[in-house]
Amino acid sequence: MTAQNRLLSAMPQALGDKLAPHLKQKALSKGDRLHNPGEPIHTLYFPLNCVLSITTTMKDGTTAETGVVGQREVIGINAFMGGRETTQTTYIVQIPGSALKIDARILREEFDRNQDLRDVLLRYTQAFIAQISQTTACNSLHRIDQRLARWLLEAHDRVEGDDLDLTQEFIADMLGVRRAGVTQTAQSLQERDLIRYHRRHIHILDRSRLEAFSCECFQTVKDEYDHLLGLAPGGPS
Repeated sequence: MTAQNRLLSAMPQALGDKLAPHLKQKALSKGDRLHNPGEPIHTLYFPLNCVLSITTTMKDGTTAETGVVGQREVIGINAFMGGRETTQTTYIVQIPGSALKIDARILREEFDRNQDLRDVLLRYTQAFIAQISQTTACNSLHRIDQRLARWLLEAHDRVEGDDLDLTQEFIADMLGVRRAGVTQTAQSLQERDLIRYHRRHIHILDRSRLEAFSCECFQTVKDEYDHLLGLAPGGPS
């Protein structure tokens, strides 16, 4: 298996070996719902090369992304934080691929008795809260094209290669705009030769210039992950 989950890689070798028999690889398809509001969390997923979204749906049916999870993270942290269900959020696959899944009960029991696992998961939780907080500020303060650049960088960090398959509907939810505005926003990045965009397909043309064009939020969150978990683009430092 070439793809790795960097959060698992950040764990001590003995802990990784202990968890390994309980981790089962699962292929995830675009649009798969891994969790719906009000359901108990029975399974946690450590993505390998897919991207998952944590979304919140309002009473009028509008949806917004509140968190993004990929190969440096795990989804389902409520299971070891004392809450076994969520009332508002949905976990949905945005970019298909594979993940390692583990029974929530097994991880929760190990969390209760293993200091090393608690240290890693609590530091990860702190980093993930930083991501959510920064995303909230970004969505309020920065231009739409900068926000799209930031999200594309987030996704690019979590998949293999430079190609991303994203629907206009999802991009609209992520940016908090109407679908009609998505094409215009993506077009502005394409005109700068940062991406190539065609319908549901985005190809990253120039990663370094995309970073320079984006707001500071991408680097701020990345630095927080690296600081708390020792994560680097190629794996743990």
